[in-house]
Amino acid sequence: MNQLTHHLGYPPQRILVLRALKLGDLLCAVPAFRALRHAFPNAHIALLSLPWAAEFVDLFPRYFDEFISFPGWPGLPEQPVDPSRTVAFLAHMQTRQWDVAIQMQGNGTFVNAMLHLFGANILAGYFPENQPEERMGEPALWMPYPQAAHEVKRHIQLMTYLGLDSTGDELEFPNTPAKGSLPIALQTLGQPYICIHAGGISGRRWPEIKFADVADRLADQGFAIVLTGSLSEQPITQSVQQHMRHPAIDLAGQTTLTTLAAVLRQSALLVSNDTGVSHVAAACHLPSVVIFTSADPAEWAPLHKQRHRVILEIEADPKRVADEALQLNQQLSRRA
Repeated sequence: MNQLTHHLGYPPQRILVLRALKLGDLLCAVPAFRALRHAFPNAHIALLSLPWAAEFVDLFPRYFDEFISFPGWPGLPEQPVDPSRTVAFLAHMQTRQWDVAIQMQGNGTFVNAMLHLFGANILAGYFPENQPEERMGEPALWMPYPQAAHEVKRHIQLMTYLGLDSTGDELEFPNTPAKGSLPIALQTLGQPYICIHAGGISGRRWPEIKFADVADRLADQGFAIVLTGSLSEQPITQSVQQHMRHPAIDLAGQTTLTTLAAVLRQSALLVSNDTGVSHVAAACHLPSVVIFTSADPAEWAPLHKQRHRVILEIEADPKRVADEALQLNQQLSRRA
């Protein structure tokens, strides 16, 4: 018997998961979400997350039955806090009669006490190592946060700690061709293309001029170049294009999460910073070369070593990145 059922006295029917973070963070937690659903196939499972994640929940109806928008909390940097909204949110959560609330936000600083205010029958999740006072409710349901673990594996560890069977560490992304058709610019493209994603959190990006150099080297080998990014990243993709000798197809601001996945699935390869897009590529089984500028590859690099290449920023130059991309493409083409 798993720990949640044991401490409740019955299999939980209403489960809340807190993970109010960005795209890559949620994709890395999908194997844990999968294990949770496998353990409780008939439960109503809700994801409490940032407003953007409504789209994520729509893509994963197998794992989630409901999306709840998180209004923020003091001490969390992801969004500003509106006190009146937060008070109303807490009052509403206390009416939901959750069997279990699971904290998958992080080590538990700031949010464990908040979770306690939801009024769930039992609480579970992470607490900071050497701070047992941060455990709320039954201590046995709280696992010390595995600081050094890979992001995918640490959440699987939480599920197994709670007595749930692992369903593997493979990332996934739903294949929804009806909603995810290719943009018009790619539908008539008569050559293979490579996606270049130069965007990312400010201060954590490899320079656009270097991405442009990589793109030109790949274009010299016969690949079309597709630049991806959000609407706010259009200045970045425009800068890459301005530094290139070859033309490129700029899709910044023109893709939803679903259409981005469709673009990646049809691509030969992705070259990117260490961003959420690299996790979309991993989930779509697209080969990639990922340049790590500040994140730790031991925590965030793709797990499938044969399909992905990781290069630290200090070791990255355009020739090496392009060579790695071409070699990876050739190796995988020979195996296909």
